Amino acid sequence: MRTVIIGGTTGVGLATAKLLSEQGHEVIVTGRTPERVEQAAKETGGTGYIVDARDEPATRDFFDRIGPVDNVVINVSGRGQAAGPLSAITADALRQAVEDKLIPHFLTAKAAATALSERGSITFVAAASAGAAFPGSSGLAAINGAIEAVVPGLAVELAPVRVNAVSPGVVDTEWWSWLDEAARAEAMKGFAAASPLNRVAEPADIACAIAFVVGNAFTTGTVLTVDGGGKLKA
Repeated sequence: MRTVIIGGTTGVGLATAKLLSEQGHEVIVTGRTPERVEQAAKETGGTGYIVDARDEPATRDFFDRIGPVDNVVINVSGRGQAAGPLSAITADALRQAVEDKLIPHFLTAKAAATALSERGSITFVAAASAGAAFPGSSGLAAINGAIEAVVPGLAVELAPVRVNAVSPGVVDTEWWSWLDEAARAEAMKGFAAASPLNRVAEPADIACAIAFVVGNAFTTGTVLTVDGGGKLKA
């Protein structure tokens, strides 16, 4: 089983690559930073490629070079450009968020579709902000909601290839590095208090959910929300 993790060098992507490798997958990880790609390949026992998912020709060339694959996990994530209250969000921030996450997800799926085995799978990693009702999340919701929205249509269009998404809640990863250390700690404390589980997610929590949709041959067209019950207390 050959599985590609697009954005597999840190956080959720790396945790997923490690878990799938442990489950017997031949893992291929991609990223933009050579040192991180090399380290991730070592940690997973897989192969690493330097690929910027925002570069459509490079992404297409990558799939042409590696040959047939069985699963593709698309874990491309921008930073927090679109986070914040409506009054503070700019057109440039929204455009950047679209360029950094929405477009790479969509065009990576397009490139991957030509390399997937007949009963392979595509798994998008979106975010639970898509359905959240929290102040300051509307910009993030717009981007992640758009990713989730393509799942049912692509699941029918690309069948029998399976198409799903995993939609994590707050995960303690470097994605939050756009906040300074004090603000990040305070944010995590608040998110944990809002969860029935009284904590935020670790990357391994989300990796388990991704491994499920990758491995379950009868799951398609599904958006699996893994938010620790965050919406229950909203």
